[in-house]
Amino acid sequence: MRKFKFINKGKNRRIRIMHMRFNSNLYVLFLHGFKSDLEGEKPKKFYNFCKRKKINFLSLEYSGHGKSYGKFEKGNITSWSKDVKFIINRFIKKKKILIIGSSMGSWIALNIFGSFKNQIKGFIGIGSAPEFLEKLMWNKFSNKIKKQIIKNKIYNLKHGKYEYPISYQLIVNGRKNKVLNKKYDSGIFLTMIHGSNDEVVPLSFSKKILKMFPNSKKKLVLIKNGDHSLSNKRNLKKIISELNKVISYII
Repeated sequence: MRKFKFINKGKNRRIRIMHMRFNSNLYVLFLHGFKSDLEGEKPKKFYNFCKRKKINFLSLEYSGHGKSYGKFEKGNITSWSKDVKFIINRFIKKKKILIIGSSMGSWIALNIFGSFKNQIKGFIGIGSAPEFLEKLMWNKFSNKIKKQIIKNKIYNLKHGKYEYPISYQLIVNGRKNKVLNKKYDSGIFLTMIHGSNDEVVPLSFSKKILKMFPNSKKKLVLIKNGDHSLSNKRNLKKIISELNKVISYII
């Protein structure tokens, strides 16, 4: 069973987290995707894996996500990155970090990398989507939709059975948090995992992240017939296998 708890970031600002601590010098930090939460299969699998391995585990729901404070449409890449920095400083402190970023979570991971580059020893991206707000949303919106967002400050984007309130401030803020133009002289263990049938984010996004770390021990894992979420039993088994490998390199 997963253990959820709330921590106070300030007055009326409670963040829901999953936290498990052992006598280990390594933390696995899971960062979920856009409009997601900690109720899915991925955080459950990572939590249980770390429990078996007796490795520290930490994850959170960004503001406006899940049961954390705030409204989703008020948040952005900057505020969500600050949420992550807050829990790292609160719980992980100076221990080693292995980040797992799912979709937007990889953008957040890259956004905070410079602040914790000496601690981050590994990075696993799952269907990574850095800068997706501009490249996969705004650039594909019709002029009519763009005008509507600018005028009304928000647009309810329908994708399948889901609806996402896309605020104009979110789009603008994304432009202030570009990461793909950066290069890091880091020897981290870097694994990008992508589904061959990802219907949301092109494989090229994972490849671009690999180019950001020219000196890393890097690897691209393409899961045959895998979708964007990679949350079924077969796909999660492969992801856990790759996680186990990266941990063995770090420890």
